[in-house]
Amino acid sequence: MRLRLIVVSSTFVLAACVPRAGTDYPVTSKAAPTTQSNPQIVAEQDLVVEPPSWSAANVVRKARQVSASVYIVQAGDSLFSIANKTGAGATAIAQANNLTPPFVIRPGIRMQIPGGLYHRVGAGETGIAIARAYRLVWANIVALNALKPPYILQVGQNLLLPSNANTVNASRALTPEARAEAFNINIDDIVTGGSPAGTASVLPATAANFVGRFAWPLRGNVIGKFGPQGGGRVNDGLNIAGQNGDAVRAAAPGVVVYSGNEIGVFGGLVLIDHGAGWITAYGHLSRLDVAQGARVSVGQEIGGVGETGYVSQPQLHFQVRKNRQTVNPLSYLEPSNG
Repeated sequence: MRLRLIVVSSTFVLAACVPRAGTDYPVTSKAAPTTQSNPQIVAEQDLVVEPPSWSAANVVRKARQVSASVYIVQAGDSLFSIANKTGAGATAIAQANNLTPPFVIRPGIRMQIPGGLYHRVGAGETGIAIARAYRLVWANIVALNALKPPYILQVGQNLLLPSNANTVNASRALTPEARAEAFNINIDDIVTGGSPAGTASVLPATAANFVGRFAWPLRGNVIGKFGPQGGGRVNDGLNIAGQNGDAVRAAAPGVVVYSGNEIGVFGGLVLIDHGAGWITAYGHLSRLDVAQGARVSVGQEIGGVGETGYVSQPQLHFQVRKNRQTVNPLSYLEPSNG
């Protein structure tokens, strides 16, 4: 799908800052505010956007309430077969019984089955889609189920849902507009909840040894540095000035885990997984040259500089993330950007 984006100019630059430390931008589909009463249209840009990864399969609200109980282990049982029999989550059962990998259980043992509301994951469902269906925050589901990298859900897995889940029958579902208004995502949600259930990791085996050294994705002046910006704002990355259409390049080899524009403040956005917990983000792109699932090499062109999202001059917002936490890119980039 090709979207025609009208980019407006204003007298200030919002250098990819957020209100509070440790948070991403607020998500919105509305245009960024401007200090001019009559903003000037300065460019019309084409942004090719792939369908969002979390829409791969429609999620039906089918969660069921499981009552707390005691299960006596039978011959041939495993933690996962007990989860299937009882409807509870394997992680929840393991936590309730202080089990650790490899989850060895013996016949005759009495196991506590924790009660709660559980959603059984269907083929192609993503974490983000599940959260959206129940009007929940995906990060809360990740924490509740102690999900770990690479965050790939399994078909038939029972996910424990927070007690405030919306379980209204699909025939009484909210309108698409109302659901979109109530649904927010950020970069961490995409990283942890954007892969369809049952998919295998596409990262090269050598990626596990990646040590976190990056090439500059764009040669230009840094106009926004990492960290506190004053007034309670925090920049989670670097902002690098450029000209509309300048090539933005992958900072290291990896696999594209997202290419789209669903996080309004970033505009065109690409996320690359480099393995070993390293993710890089490239925002405000005017075009997207790679699709989700593509393998890229260091220096490969992945998009073009733009002024999409909440900025008023052409630039790249570049983030480096390690184990879901943003880090200062200058600590991991090659010394010179000349």
